[in-house]
Amino acid sequence: MNNTKESAICPVAKKCGGCQYQGIPYEEQRKKKEKTVRALCGKLGVVHPTTGMENPLHYRNKIHASFRKLKNGEIVSGKYEENSHRVVPVDNCRIENETAAVILNDICRLIQSFRILLYNEDTGTGLLRHVLIRTAYSTGEVLVVLVLSSPVFPSKRHFVEELRKKHPEIRSIVINVNHRHTSMVLGDKEQVIYGPGYIEDELCGFRFRISPRSFYQVNPEQAEKVYRQALALAGLTGKERVIDAYCGTGTIGIIASPQAGEVIGVELNPAAVKDALVNARAGKCKNIRFIQADAEKYLIQMASHGEKADVILMDPPRAGSSPGFLKAAVNMNPKKIIYISCNPETLARDASILRQLGYKSEGFYPFDMFPFCDDVETVSAFVPSGPVSGKNGGKNLKKIKP
Repeated sequence: MNNTKESAICPVAKKCGGCQYQGIPYEEQRKKKEKTVRALCGKLGVVHPTTGMENPLHYRNKIHASFRKLKNGEIVSGKYEENSHRVVPVDNCRIENETAAVILNDICRLIQSFRILLYNEDTGTGLLRHVLIRTAYSTGEVLVVLVLSSPVFPSKRHFVEELRKKHPEIRSIVINVNHRHTSMVLGDKEQVIYGPGYIEDELCGFRFRISPRSFYQVNPEQAEKVYRQALALAGLTGKERVIDAYCGTGTIGIIASPQAGEVIGVELNPAAVKDALVNARAGKCKNIRFIQADAEKYLIQMASHGEKADVILMDPPRAGSSPGFLKAAVNMNPKKIIYISCNPETLARDASILRQLGYKSEGFYPFDMFPFCDDVETVSAFVPSGPVSGKNGGKNLKKIKP
């Protein structure tokens, strides 16, 4: 591993603020993340060494760019300066996909030659707000999303022709319309102007559809390691009833399905559920179904009807889970709860709640999903520390504030 290259400081690191570990040798980054997880979770279970990457550069398969017009008329792309909406020009981000970076530079030139007006947040005028580019790790397919303030895009056919001429690897181009005065990148309306409107990638032997708004891990190489660790901890034998909560596009539930008796995926985002159904059909998974619902409410409903689960897989957002969800999970008396976390602070909080509810950790396994950033992914399995009933779990939870 070439630590000289990996620890080299990005010239815009201080202004951008996206990479907190710039200039730190990669092995030291890995140990720092392990130390973070140990400090937060060490009292709740054994913390194992952090699994890192062989090559921690250019791993992000999803990039989001904003634009700025320089005094000489040149259009440049970049990131918002930390705690501001000032665009810092970034030529070649060291953690983003290199193909996407080249495409983005060519889009800048096309914006200039087609005289496309950049959106002005203060006046609400202009057309182009952002560009989102998603690349598939195994297939090499590329999805370009043009975020516009209006669905009217003059010369869009010629724009597509020019971009495709330079980059035939682009499988689809989509217009996303965001006319609201908001910091949210994507709007609700989409128009496909080239291709099927999505790309496909392969993960753990299964094919997955990635559309503009669907959740998909930004580092598939590490995601495979995370999912394999999670399923190893689950210890499925082919007979279990598995609930995949916060399932997104169904990734881990689909990967688990050949080793399970039945899988139920629960996800609130309807676009993600739509992709999950397509992904399950593509993988010929006949023992999995998806429910479009809030995970907490759905588990509470299942538990109230006396439903049981052998294994619960959960991959919540950074805010973690909730006492209500954890109570409902325990009330279903699972043999194991597999928790995939992107935030060790909320993981430690939820692990403490699970311990009060009668479930102990079998250990914490950190993974460096985001090299050069201070985030860390962690997998943990929770098992009953003794005879546990839903009734006892509910009683213990009364002491815990929602």
